[in-house]
Amino acid sequence: MSRLPSSEPPRVGQTLATLRQARALSLDELSRQAGVSKSMLSQIERNQANPTVAVVWRLANALGVPMAELLSGEESGTPAMVTVPPHAIPSLRSPDGLCELRILGPIELAGQFEWYELTVQPGGVLASEAHEPGTREHLTVHAGTLRVEAGDDAQALSTGETARYAADQLHVIRNPSAETARALLVVVHVS
Repeated sequence: MSRLPSSEPPRVGQTLATLRQARALSLDELSRQAGVSKSMLSQIERNQANPTVAVVWRLANALGVPMAELLSGEESGTPAMVTVPPHAIPSLRSPDGLCELRILGPIELAGQFEWYELTVQPGGVLASEAHEPGTREHLTVHAGTLRVEAGDDAQALSTGETARYAADQLHVIRNPSAETARALLVVVHVS
């Protein structure tokens, strides 16, 4: 038996929001990628507006999904592989602009298990307040030199070295050298 067509247009808001968040995209980022205004995206996600076919096409292309997935209101399942282009990876900068954290982990793991690509310019300092009790960080230097301070402990790290330390206390990562340092920073939160 075939289904009768609905008298109401499909609501794509929840599907759009889910797909956008799974790709760790902000409304601004998706707006730029799809060429759709941020206010329109917000209205669509809150089911206050239904997009035109042209807008659905642009959103589907920006998200890398078939148009039917957005229109059906259902996800086609978890893909075997999701790739994130470099421009879609969010980043954070320290107040002085000398440290950048590129957020490599998916947003749904935030607060549990996080990993970042850390770049620290000469003289840069990334100071962090204590995280939840039991939280640990793992810092592996890929290029340059970094100094890690956690509580009363301090250690200089060269390329290839890893420091593992308690992050449930004040901790600082600094670049004391004259060259840019790059590292992988993994944060493991205890649940």
